[in-house]
Amino acid sequence: MKIIAHIYTDFTEKFGIPRQSGLVDEALGKIVFEPEYRNPDALRGIEKYSHLWIIWQFSESILDSWHATVRPPRLGGNTSVGVFASRSPMRPNPIGLSSVRLVDVIKTESDGTILIVSGADMLNGTPIYDIKPYLSFTDSHPDAIDGFAGDVFERKLTVIDNGMLYDIEPKTARIIKELLSQDPRPQYKNDPERIYGMAYGKYNVKFKVEGERLYITEVEGNG
Repeated sequence: MKIIAHIYTDFTEKFGIPRQSGLVDEALGKIVFEPEYRNPDALRGIEKYSHLWIIWQFSESILDSWHATVRPPRLGGNTSVGVFASRSPMRPNPIGLSSVRLVDVIKTESDGTILIVSGADMLNGTPIYDIKPYLSFTDSHPDAIDGFAGDVFERKLTVIDNGMLYDIEPKTARIIKELLSQDPRPQYKNDPERIYGMAYGKYNVKFKVEGERLYITEVEGNG
């Protein structure tokens, strides 16, 4: 397996990254290929697709050993399911799979052709192993059953920003609110007095959760 590219996003830490791709469509990523793979012919025709599959490495979750079961945060962190019945990063092979929207194909002198994608759920600098077109006639299954994941997918928090996002560029503010609405906390953490922190781009956002409401308590620039 060779690393063909890296993706650069505003997710500077694991906490707060969407649990699945496509949940925050406005969150952009820039895919820059390694010099060996910058032959423009390798991307010929890619602009004709709207979505792509990205096969990537859980570079921050490489294990020395593996376990047959995992405890998904969405199930409260106390219920075990089979590792192959989950999308946990704690896998025998640290491979991730994401469906993203192709926003733009840009030719540059310094980095060759780069891809701008949206809906990424990857940490800044994540290594990429492969890119394949998404095909709606075979990759989409509207009648699919989502197992335990479908039972918790619809839950969202109401985000109260208390004016803390007023001075932030509107698109960035929308992304931050969308990320927070999905409740980035582990589900077994339910202390209404606890202050959590989430980094996104050049901002550190502090918040607390009371019931179904999330209150932003502070926003700091992180340089």
